[in-house]
Amino acid sequence: MHVIPVLDLMAGQVVHARRGERDSYAPVRSRLAAGSEPAAIVEALLALFPFRALYVADLDAIRGMGHHRALLAGLQARWPDLAVWVDAGLATPQDCRDWSGAGIRHLVIGSESQTGTATLAAAIGLAGTDRVALSLDFRGGRFLGPPELRDQPDLWPGRVIAMTLDRVGAGTGPDLERLGAIAARRPDARLWAAGGVRGPEDLAALDAAGIDSVLVASALHDGRLTSEDLAALEVSGRPPGW
Repeated sequence: MHVIPVLDLMAGQVVHARRGERDSYAPVRSRLAAGSEPAAIVEALLALFPFRALYVADLDAIRGMGHHRALLAGLQARWPDLAVWVDAGLATPQDCRDWSGAGIRHLVIGSESQTGTATLAAAIGLAGTDRVALSLDFRGGRFLGPPELRDQPDLWPGRVIAMTLDRVGAGTGPDLERLGAIAARRPDARLWAAGGVRGPEDLAALDAAGIDSVLVASALHDGRLTSEDLAALEVSGRPPGW
């Protein structure tokens, strides 16, 4: 299993995401680095462990309040071997073209931003199925987005994220039941878990459940997951297509 650190960006800073309550997010306080400047946080994360991928939520873009496109393209250029997966609230095929053209190579399509399936199809057409991830977003037990994205697994790309927003930054543990249900719908997809990881025990449970990757932020910044924990899971390998 692979651990993928998360950057949540708002107004040029890395913020601490909690339960999807975006209006209340504050700049991150990390044991790994002083301040909340994105490049410094990425550098600190890579000093902790040689991660091969990074997940970034551009919360300004998701909320329709600007974007961090140039900043993210700069991060990708600075660390060219790092697979920077970006959720920027891509809601139209043109959004996909704009971000792909700016140098973003790995696109995340969040179901909460969709009105149909055209944007997902456009992203796959631009980047290929190995460089597109579909985030199936849930809040309060409710799916966020058009039902066909949830109900037609034949539309899914090779990577699917089970995003339980209520558990993000909440320390309540991963939603293993939901993960199992999604995995059963499309056994060949590489399933990523998002939300709730508290420490090594949760990583072990996700690994035992056959989860491909897990998105983590809080447990890295507050020290509940150490470099030794990460090495013990042998997460440093680079999967094909990254």
